Amino acid sequence: MNTTQVNATTKTARALPAGAKAIKVASRPAVTYTGAQQNELLAALPREVLESLFEHLEMVQLPFGKELFEFGNAMEYVHFPTSAIVSLLYVMEDGATTEIAVIGHEGVVGVSLFEGERAMCSAVVQAAGYGYRMKAEHLRAAFARGGALPALLMRYNTALFAQMAQNAVGGRHSSIEQKLCRWLLDRLDRSPSNSLKVTQEMISIMLGVRRESITAAAGKLQDEGLITYRRGNITVLDRSGLEAYAGECYKVAKTEFDRLRLDVARC
Repeated sequence: MNTTQVNATTKTARALPAGAKAIKVASRPAVTYTGAQQNELLAALPREVLESLFEHLEMVQLPFGKELFEFGNAMEYVHFPTSAIVSLLYVMEDGATTEIAVIGHEGVVGVSLFEGERAMCSAVVQAAGYGYRMKAEHLRAAFARGGALPALLMRYNTALFAQMAQNAVGGRHSSIEQKLCRWLLDRLDRSPSNSLKVTQEMISIMLGVRRESITAAAGKLQDEGLITYRRGNITVLDRSGLEAYAGECYKVAKTEFDRLRLDVARC
């Protein structure tokens, strides 16, 4: 958790940057321009567009394991993570689970552009943190007004689709070691450090493989000096080596998100 997020939970509009606008509804923490910018999509919006969303945005804590929506249900809220990491999961009838995408401070979770639209997957918080949320109906209204917001969301969806497509291809053609490297790198891209709190059991569930396979793959990466693993903590020692090991399993989606960031910078 960073300083801005801690302060946002205990303070309101005092000590705001010059010219910053804040909206406080009832006992909710104030939403500030600098606070909302911790999410890259919100940060890319023109200031007047972002501030027009303040009355509908709410900063929320996202604890580990919280389900934001479930397959088949209506998506009431849209979430813009700042420090939390969210997994999009497909759960089969027999309970088997596979991760199809991961979203952090670079993106948005639960965009529903049509009233009555149902979720095609489940969304679960995998790394606790914070984010901003707004009701889906308010996002739809803002989208209908046109301008920078719909263009940005559509561009982001292209990058998210690239991640999903790469995960589908990697699931069929990549080795267990490559899948593990990609999974770790996806989280490093959305984490403040090179250490991750995660169990082998969780990784096996997310990748849809046996735990013994993850144990063997993690041991191999550790023997090669790429990671260290101890009691639910994985530390990446050689990121470039991890990227080289992952190969196309990681590179294609990463390239698309890098293009997204360049496009966002031009907004």
